[in-house]
Amino acid sequence: MDWDYTVSGENSVYLTDNPMENTEKKIYVIGHRNPDTDSVVSAAAYTAFKQAQGAKNCVAARAGKPTPQTEYIFNRFKVPLPEFLPDLVPKVAYHYNPNIRTIGAETSLWEAMDILEKSEIRVLPILDAEGKYHSLLHYSSFAQKVLKMINPQQKTVIQTSIELLASVLHTQALVVHNEKEIRKSPIIIGAAEYETFCEHLGAHIPENTIVITGNRVDIQKYAIESGVRALIVTSGTMIDKGLRERAAAKGVSILVSPYDTASTALLIIYSMPVTCMSNTDVRPVNRNDTTRKVAPLLATAPGKSLPVVDDAGFVVGVISESDLFGEPNIELIMVDHNEQTQAIEGCEHYKVLEIIDHHRIGSVSTRYPITFINKPVGATSTIITNLYQENRIPIRAEIASILLCGILADTLVLQSATTTAQDRAAAEYLANITNLEIDSLGKDLLAAASNIAGRGAEELINQDMKEYNEGGFAFTVSQIEVEDSHGILSRKDEFVAMLDAIRARGGRLFSALLVTDITELSSLLIIAGEKGFEHTIGLPKQEDSVYIMRDVVSRKKQLMPILSEIVERYQER
Repeated sequence: MDWDYTVSGENSVYLTDNPMENTEKKIYVIGHRNPDTDSVVSAAAYTAFKQAQGAKNCVAARAGKPTPQTEYIFNRFKVPLPEFLPDLVPKVAYHYNPNIRTIGAETSLWEAMDILEKSEIRVLPILDAEGKYHSLLHYSSFAQKVLKMINPQQKTVIQTSIELLASVLHTQALVVHNEKEIRKSPIIIGAAEYETFCEHLGAHIPENTIVITGNRVDIQKYAIESGVRALIVTSGTMIDKGLRERAAAKGVSILVSPYDTASTALLIIYSMPVTCMSNTDVRPVNRNDTTRKVAPLLATAPGKSLPVVDDAGFVVGVISESDLFGEPNIELIMVDHNEQTQAIEGCEHYKVLEIIDHHRIGSVSTRYPITFINKPVGATSTIITNLYQENRIPIRAEIASILLCGILADTLVLQSATTTAQDRAAAEYLANITNLEIDSLGKDLLAAASNIAGRGAEELINQDMKEYNEGGFAFTVSQIEVEDSHGILSRKDEFVAMLDAIRARGGRLFSALLVTDITELSSLLIIAGEKGFEHTIGLPKQEDSVYIMRDVVSRKKQLMPILSEIVERYQER
């Protein structure tokens, strides 16, 4: 999404949108960590379903790297992969306010203070010439600097331009020179006797000095002849044509203020560029910073608020301390999983609206009632296909294509023990929509999934790894599909070592890899467990750490009940 700016005045900018967030909550439709094909397909297809129902703020997401099979499917059918979210640890991006005002560095202090007065946010980010963050205007900084300027023990010197003076004082500009030049100028009020005024002016460099006076023609004339930077005549008093012509010749700007002398002198301070009063010491936070990092910074920040920038330094909003206690601007729909250990990291901080799944009901809990659809079918893609049918929503060809792939991938082309009549019916329905041939497509998918050449043990184990908890014991189970298990067995030591590292790193009871032979429709189970765990396994053993799982191809329906029993025996030992 591009930046959308609405200009307010010459130098101020109102942010109406940004590349990441809106005031409307974003709903991420996301599958489990280390997502398989069914998980990623379900996220993309269910997002399209929700959008067809009017939920335009739904966004498809994935919590990990896609498998080669998944990449093959999305590339083949030209469907964009869901957005990658490494985690959902609470970040500034999920809490800040994007609807804020920003102003340019040469905006007058008067305009800036007017914006602050009308805004609910008590800080105002200042942008440099490139539109990036420069400094912050806030009341405490403004008050401190103004008090120094109006100190009667100090001479009043302001930094401004003729253009800013004319704008803030609403003057009638009679003569103008170098109107955009910003420089420091002492201020002299021509209200004293003529001789006294001349002495005061003589103490300064005239060409830098701004003189404020009323209908004092003598003072007007002397100031012009002295070549002051600007003469401001108050109370709407017009001056003689001859003096105007002389001012033009001497390079003196003449401005006629509608206010009296006292008001003009007060207002002139507000003609300074806002950067004269802003605080450059206040550093912005990045929208990707965690709330844990930002919370202590906000506690001591001016107005307990800080500007938020993107990676390029452009201001995207403001975050306040109170924003951290509000509801985040994202919500979740979980697909193809319902267990906390399998969900994206940090999901517990957000409201879950729906769960669409075909696995056992695990440990997930919600604070609110939700839509929970859980069916004993072979793939979540089947459930989503049925939802399209039940709601009479046409399925676009590319979505139907990936849904068919999701069903075939999760059921080993309708050969897995998890396959149901619903899966077959859904596959046939999708095949008719897409004109795809199931057996031919299935072979392509299995070939894409079984290619392990050049891929390390860690990548293969992690590509479809799920974590479980039984009786207080945590463990992981990964699954890969191959056309021949000999290639894996020849690298057994590599896989066992990696499984043991994963087990130890997470303090788990064991980590296992189910190697499914898609030609024989049987599997081998490679396990690395805590010392003594292997004595409770009790499965037919092919060799050390490798067990025969004849006719087992499904992790959730066939393997998990077996592993649950093994864990129970270990617990009772």
